[in-house]
Amino acid sequence: MNFTLENGKTVIIPDKEIEKYQKNLELSENEAIELWLSDNGYEVNEEQDSLDAKAKKVKINHNASAKIRKKSEKPKTHKISNEKKEIFQTILQNLDRSEYINRENIQILTENKLILVTVGDKKFKIDLIQCRK
Repeated sequence: MNFTLENGKTVIIPDKEIEKYQKNLELSENEAIELWLSDNGYEVNEEQDSLDAKAKKVKINHNASAKIRKKSEKPKTHKISNEKKEIFQTILQNLDRSEYINRENIQILTENKLILVTVGDKKFKIDLIQCRK
């Protein structure tokens, strides 16, 4: 069904929706058309706008925050394999042997994991990561 608005714009309204409004809500054809236009933003329905404004003012708390459980405060224990320890020590020894790197320029930031090396004004981080199976 084609419907012409007051501003001259023509809108195509599906006949099935108009029939559905008439059947389910027991409306006349004109009332069903007005309802469809207000639902789809072509006309302003003051009653609908006032109800929307009231609904926006209401804040509903569904206690969503209550469902979040706290993690335990236990300290994490990291299992470090013997192979990782050996590789870390080998990297440290080889860095210490290098001509360009002084021992005071090598820092262990995290044991068996992270090394910071300073060469001149440049800094390098070496991060040893063991991949999972």
